[in-house]
Amino acid sequence: MNENLFSSFITPTMMGLPIVIIITMFPSIMFPSPTRLINNRLISIQQWLVQLTSKQMLSIHNQKGQTWALMLMSLILFIGSTNLLGLLPHSFTPTTQLSLNLGMAIPLWAGTVITGFRHKTKASLAHFLPQGTPLPLIPMLIIIETISLFIQPMALAVRLTANITAGHLLIHLIGGATLALMNISTVTAMVTFTILVLLTILEFAVALIQAYVFTLLVSLYLHDNT
Repeated sequence: MNENLFSSFITPTMMGLPIVIIITMFPSIMFPSPTRLINNRLISIQQWLVQLTSKQMLSIHNQKGQTWALMLMSLILFIGSTNLLGLLPHSFTPTTQLSLNLGMAIPLWAGTVITGFRHKTKASLAHFLPQGTPLPLIPMLIIIETISLFIQPMALAVRLTANITAGHLLIHLIGGATLALMNISTVTAMVTFTILVLLTILEFAVALIQAYVFTLLVSLYLHDNT
């Protein structure tokens, strides 16, 4: 109980060197490239899920937007597998670090915006000034739309960081309370343990939902600019 509440969010090191790069590369092992003529059940389920997600996410895109299919599928697999691995005991979740999430959000957002200004310059500029705006409100609306555009990557990163961090903190707090209550009241400890199990199941869902939401928002930004 004397453990620091935020110690699980500290970047792990080995021999004084951060190993977060190795941790972020580890999920790729979970999705091996099929080398056999007939895949096993695990790879077949993975391929079915990827095809289902890509079909749903790319249905709104034109041919130019569908060229981002590999990027979007890689993104959702990376975030989802990283979030799930972070639920294992004594593990580290890279997506609780705002710097990592900003490192994913800013380049993807910038890529969609640059694509829009390159291929749909007039339509991209039109977003800053809605049609029929009164003349006195034009400067204010341009400032507001510009701020809202630059807030998009920050919102992406903060949303993912906050949701994953909040879930881990709740699990940590309820788990510590369960251990403390075992010597005081067994019945109360069983109640808190049940809550802990239900919260863990919820966190599994949140881990996958947040990966889908992050990728879906990037996909919508891309759709608005292609």
